[in-house]
Amino acid sequence: MSVSSERTSARDRQVSARSLFCLDHDDVKSLGGYIMRRISVMTAALILFLSGPSFAQEWIQYASRTDFFGVNFPSEPRVKDIVYSTEYGITLPGRVYSVENGPNRYSVTVVDYKDAERIHTARVEQCRKNGGEGDACQNDWRVDVQGAIVYASWKFFQRDAKVTHYAWYVTDMVEGHRLQLTNADGSRTFAAIHRHGTRLYILEATVPPRAPAPGLFQQSLQFLDEEGKPIRYRAYYTTGYGEEWRFPAPPPPRAR
Repeated sequence: MSVSSERTSARDRQVSARSLFCLDHDDVKSLGGYIMRRISVMTAALILFLSGPSFAQEWIQYASRTDFFGVNFPSEPRVKDIVYSTEYGITLPGRVYSVENGPNRYSVTVVDYKDAERIHTARVEQCRKNGGEGDACQNDWRVDVQGAIVYASWKFFQRDAKVTHYAWYVTDMVEGHRLQLTNADGSRTFAAIHRHGTRLYILEATVPPRAPAPGLFQQSLQFLDEEGKPIRYRAYYTTGYGEEWRFPAPPPPRAR
């Protein structure tokens, strides 16, 4: 992934943080494979009380109207435009939203796959003009899009780290993958990867050894509609491939 110019959108905004918290993988309770994201208001209030006033004041809920997501950050994130290389060798535009807070690092990488079909098709046409045929000029756009979550997950496996947890899960009924890694220096990385609409979302937080899981960040992801309102579906929003496969996937009925 190569980084180009830095730009912060004027449409991005911040509001007060939600009281959300999560434990490490070993302590998380699940029901039928669905990871419970929210804790009681009383427990959230207790966390904020025990953490002191600076904890409650510093964290914000950041919302990007450009990339249709919201997440909790300890401060206003730095935003960089990037170029993202996909599994099948095309490059797509994206942005990285990141914050460093002492030894803790938080980031959301968003990559827009909306032009994947056009780019792959143009590459096939050029291949045929150059005399290529058959599999040499295969159009891989569907495979590239459908495998985006798996490929992003695979890249975490290539790091100098031990993967201690890898699972399928959902947030607001949008399917994704979740990973936890222990790095060579003992720090831990918590990651989540989703695809919603035409965008790939990669959340990543790294904390020092023996530090608590970054739950206030990790469990705060929201997907936003064009009006900036949070989305929650009544059924799984899945990107599963099938005979009626379409991109972007048609959304199921919303709960909000």
